[in-house]
Amino acid sequence: MAAVLAGNAAFAQVIAPGGVQLNPLLPPPPPPPPSPRIEAPVIPQIGVPIQQNYGPAPSSSFSDRITGCLDQAAAGGLDPAERAAYSRACANR
Repeated sequence: MAAVLAGNAAFAQVIAPGGVQLNPLLPPPPPPPPSPRIEAPVIPQIGVPIQQNYGPAPSSSFSDRITGCLDQAAAGGLDPAERAAYSRACANR
């Protein structure tokens, strides 16, 4: 008798083919992100001179300079107080 009851309990857990068991209390999953934009690279043409950009290189921000100086100070084995003094002097150069 116990085997029959256990068999019926397991039968109640079967999901119909193609059916999905979802929790109605959970929100639906977010939509997938958009696919990346694919662009073909620019191919140089024969007989067309290459145009060079002779403008000045973009300067790094103060935050970027501080981060680089702190990395240099840490690599040099300076303690936190010495790192602070070094990064101030380094970033203002």
